[in-house]
Amino acid sequence: MTGFDRARIEAAVAEILAAIGEDPSRPGLVSTPSRVADAYAEFFSGLGVDAAAELGEPVPLESDRAETVLLRDIAFRSVCEHHLLPFLGVAHVAYLPGESVVGLGRIPRVIDALAARPQIQERLSEQIADAIERGAGARGVLVVLDASHACVTTRGPRQTAATTVTVASRGAFTDPVARAELMALIGRGPA
Repeated sequence: MTGFDRARIEAAVAEILAAIGEDPSRPGLVSTPSRVADAYAEFFSGLGVDAAAELGEPVPLESDRAETVLLRDIAFRSVCEHHLLPFLGVAHVAYLPGESVVGLGRIPRVIDALAARPQIQERLSEQIADAIERGAGARGVLVVLDASHACVTTRGPRQTAATTVTVASRGAFTDPVARAELMALIGRGPA
């Protein structure tokens, strides 16, 4: 990851520990700055990554009658840019192929690349939709994210059961009827 300054992160974490009245050199905390730097390297590994490129090479279709492809319950985690606290959830992604399809395992890679940066859920939904529309040449895209935010569940209002749902649609799935059909499919349990 370009721009990742491990030593600076470790120094900042040690300073935060001192600022809250802790001794960063006590046995339980001495390795904390290094552990936080390791976590941040993972949490923010998507910075600078072209998410659409994560789709790989599309596979041409032999028919022009392609129907919707829907992946449900793709687990993701990100870090809220407002409080640097995690948010965890599931993504549901549908796309209407153009002249080709992408590997199903590639869609979670797009989500991971975009979630692995300081983020807000609303923007994340839009970025996933844009990357799939662009990278797959999709005629329609629908992204639904349902996530629990630590800034809501563990601080402030402490609403432990609250989740946030965001939706982004492109192309054919901006049509309310098409979108409603997909929402119904997303809401069903395993087939």
